[in-house]
Amino acid sequence: MEEIIIFENAMFWTDSSETLYCRFNNDDSNSKLNYSKANLYIKAITKLCNGKPMPFLIDVQNTKGTFSISAAKLMANNPELLKLRISEAFIANTIGIRVLISTYKRIFNPITPFGVFSNLESAKKYSLEMKNMFYGSN
Repeated sequence: MEEIIIFENAMFWTDSSETLYCRFNNDDSNSKLNYSKANLYIKAITKLCNGKPMPFLIDVQNTKGTFSISAAKLMANNPELLKLRISEAFIANTIGIRVLISTYKRIFNPITPFGVFSNLESAKKYSLEMKNMFYGSN
């Protein structure tokens, strides 16, 4: 059964593939994800994962803006997320967002495996491969 949690500019859900999906939708290039909103997102993610480590598939195709340093550190180093995040597959369609993701990963979270993809199918394939490696199955 699919579970969904919706915020103003974000939606989180899981499905039978045991992947956590995150979709962000923001058209304000001056927008910045702050610490308190990041904390709300973490609570949603931990509720949806229910203690089970999953790959995170993060769709930022319809997103502009950035994040505060405190929010980035929180998302990267939160102990609950560290236990739940197997990998991250980002779907991005602009060079600016791709650079932002690469910079974020290099500075704040170089440990978690990640990939940046231009379409959902490639991101899903990567997520499944990482999940199978984590759980030791094909």
